[in-house]
Amino acid sequence: MTGKLDTPLLDTVATPADLRKLPESALAQLAAELRAETIDAVSITGGHLGAGLGVVELTVALHYVFDTPADRIIWDVGHQAYPHKILTGRRDRIRTLRQPGGLSGFTKRSESEYDPFGAAHSSTSISAGLGMAVARDLSEGDNAVVCVIGDGAMSAGMAYEAMNNAGAQRSRLIVILNDNDMSIAPPVGAMSAYLARLVSGRAYRSFREAAKQLARKLPRFFHEKAKQTEEYARGFFTGGTLFEELGFYYVGPIDGHNLDHLLPVLRNLRDAPEGPILLHVVTQKGKGYAPAEAAADKYHGVNRFDVITGKQAKATPNAPSYTRVFAEALVKEAEADDKIVAVTAAMPSGTGLDLFGQAFPTRTFDVGIAEQHAVTFAAGLATEGYKPFCAIYSTFLQRGYDQIVHDVAIQKLPVRFAIDRAGFVGADGATHAGSFDTGFLTALPGMIVMAPSDEAELVHMIATSVAIDDAPSSFRYPRGEGVGIDMPERGEVLPIGRGRIVRQGSKVAILSFGTRLKDAMKAAEELDTYGLSTTVADARFAKPLDTRLVLDLARNHEVVITVEEGATGGFGGQVLAFLAGAGAFDRGLRIRTLVMPDEFIDHDKPEAMIASSGLDARGIVATVFEALGRGDEAAAIRLA
Repeated sequence: MTGKLDTPLLDTVATPADLRKLPESALAQLAAELRAETIDAVSITGGHLGAGLGVVELTVALHYVFDTPADRIIWDVGHQAYPHKILTGRRDRIRTLRQPGGLSGFTKRSESEYDPFGAAHSSTSISAGLGMAVARDLSEGDNAVVCVIGDGAMSAGMAYEAMNNAGAQRSRLIVILNDNDMSIAPPVGAMSAYLARLVSGRAYRSFREAAKQLARKLPRFFHEKAKQTEEYARGFFTGGTLFEELGFYYVGPIDGHNLDHLLPVLRNLRDAPEGPILLHVVTQKGKGYAPAEAAADKYHGVNRFDVITGKQAKATPNAPSYTRVFAEALVKEAEADDKIVAVTAAMPSGTGLDLFGQAFPTRTFDVGIAEQHAVTFAAGLATEGYKPFCAIYSTFLQRGYDQIVHDVAIQKLPVRFAIDRAGFVGADGATHAGSFDTGFLTALPGMIVMAPSDEAELVHMIATSVAIDDAPSSFRYPRGEGVGIDMPERGEVLPIGRGRIVRQGSKVAILSFGTRLKDAMKAAEELDTYGLSTTVADARFAKPLDTRLVLDLARNHEVVITVEEGATGGFGGQVLAFLAGAGAFDRGLRIRTLVMPDEFIDHDKPEAMIASSGLDARGIVATVFEALGRGDEAAAIRLA
């Protein structure tokens, strides 16, 4: 703790068991202290703020009513779980959030027994919770399973697939829909809270079941009319007909910040004997912190900030970010071509498409958290002659892979995939790292797979994608700033499947795919000081591979090193497969592929992650010495 906060009640709570010893009358003060602690901690570490502030009272109520960790609470996505972490034995480490060696910014099973399911991608909670509930039933257990899912996450089809299955399975499961944008709920107040308490209670449910049994004994006409009347009455007050049709007993909406409303309803749901129940709570994102309340989008994820003013600390950029370069270059292309459209899956600002949307609002489409739909939607646009750019983070594009295969690649549709956050992403850790896109895209016949070495090359690749009208294409780029070079006014169309030599040598060849080129050049300069003349090439394309360039490097150099910020099986795998087929290894070629380690790497500074993976200049130089059989020198370089 910083020592600045006055939190006498929170100081007594090390675990939820301590929380449950407090009188109910003390919970409002505890929630206020928990909110202050969350704000103070995130002001120091940065991270997700608005979502957590919106569920402070709900977090307190859940741990007060339910017997956690025996009862399971699953936080969808997990970025709203900072208050949960504070209450579950991690307060002493809360100011290590997203820091090297510190707490994860999401729920994580290995971090705490109070995190029953790791989550950093949205819309998984109901599926996981249903699995836990069925496992409990098979084991003849009696613990509760509670899934907390935001209204944004309900835009994903997976949530409805899970609800449909849960409705049919009939296992005892509680889903809490956290509606923080008023996108579903009508106004809430005392009457709504009263009705929620009434319909969630045992007496109402018993009466309802008895009425159902009686209605079944009446002629079918009366049975159907009785059912319709109840659905109309409950739907009129609550808007829950959709969830009832999926097999859930709907309760709400209620004020998610009012503990007097939350506690009795949660107790009723906890004691419900069977079946899936959905509780609809309405909350305010950023609740209790004026800057976050006023600009919920800007305070969803924050840098370090001043608690009093709300001003976020931001380093002065040395170069524009790759994301901004992409957005601005796409706007320029779209000014000249009215067939260009842009698609994103609930990440307009993260992908830069908010800028495109300002310029072309009718040609910008945010489809919600629905990557599968985004890909096939873009495919549909392509069939009608439009030029869709589907801008999705690498880690999220994984969710639409089947659609990339069947709906895009097999049909050879020219959908352009702009893959942001390629490679290491720092504080978001393994769940958001862009590790696998090169591997899973190069596996597809006909796919054109590119990666720029700098921000100018990114502009050229956008222009190249616009020109490709007979095949799907992709280009990947990292989070963060470019290298800071002169930028072209407009992009040039690159020859497909052709790389370039950027430095000529004779003994060692370094073939880079993507933004590792800068470190490849540094490595070449150092290798020259050891008398190892080094060529550096920028591959540009992983598919189609520049086989002429690769074969030339293999024939004219003693050692070839490929380097990329991606997993095994990506660009390096393409090079190895080609050289093996060409018989290059028969001539004794020494080749090494530098890739991300075959493990999920926890959050750290991006530069530290790159260095520990051996993808920086030092790692490249050491790998060259190892390939030459000079292991002692390689070890010394790695330790230097």
